[in-house]
Amino acid sequence: MQYNENAKLDPSQMGSRGGRGRGTTVALGGGGVLLLLVALIFGINPAQLGLGDPAAPVDTGPSTNPYAQCTTGADISANRECRFVAYTNSIQAYWAKTYSGYQQTQTQIFSGQIATGCGTATSEVGPFYCPADKIVYLDVSFFDDMLTDELGAKGGDAAEAYVLAHEYGHHISDLTGALAKAQASGNKTGPTSAQVRIELQADCYAGAWLANAAADPSSPIAAITRDDVNRAVDAARAVGDDRIQLKSTGSVSPESWTHGSAAMRKKWLAAGFNSGDPNRCDTFAAGALD
Repeated sequence: MQYNENAKLDPSQMGSRGGRGRGTTVALGGGGVLLLLVALIFGINPAQLGLGDPAAPVDTGPSTNPYAQCTTGADISANRECRFVAYTNSIQAYWAKTYSGYQQTQTQIFSGQIATGCGTATSEVGPFYCPADKIVYLDVSFFDDMLTDELGAKGGDAAEAYVLAHEYGHHISDLTGALAKAQASGNKTGPTSAQVRIELQADCYAGAWLANAAADPSSPIAAITRDDVNRAVDAARAVGDDRIQLKSTGSVSPESWTHGSAAMRKKWLAAGFNSGDPNRCDTFAAGALD
């Protein structure tokens, strides 16, 4: 992924790592990623799953924004952590121009454990979106520890950006009302369940952003290469339910899917990217998952 060194970065879109009060709204997870997370997608407090201990210390982090020095694209060369500001800025700038009801939010980076509007979560939860406070949460150790080491993805900046864009896809589904309708349908699982549809929609939205990431001359993303696209697709396939089930249990159980198979995730990421149009991301339409 190539960055625009002259682009201005807005570090205020990054959270300061401070914890938030616990709640009971369900977190939406992570690039489809987490064996632990699949149980909490519809109606379970993370603390109830042992993902976070309400009595345990919560990472409150520094009182100042650790990304405050990330002000231009050129800063990414000196401080690689600034790439997360670039991802966030680019994704939110795209949606602000594309969706008229967009509400800007933050990417909250944390380490270890954090209290959110959806409950207390630990790093094991991986990246997730909390509709209660409309914030994307991310422990960046996920990319090396889980995505590449455990799930075997190639990794790289584009893979990271895809995961973050997927979480912002949940934010869009929340703003449009699709998320609330999916949650209202209950806890059913399987290849055509509402759980799977909402995850595939987030993949499609991520693809639409990726297709347009370098279109704005002021974007911190200067260019998306074929290798970038391949790495994003590779990450999407790596977090398919069937791939995760095979790796963890040696068998595949489609009836328990909550995020979709590797092929489904690749298909919907590609649908967003090839069209560049989020209106093509209606995974709830009749026949969409046939």
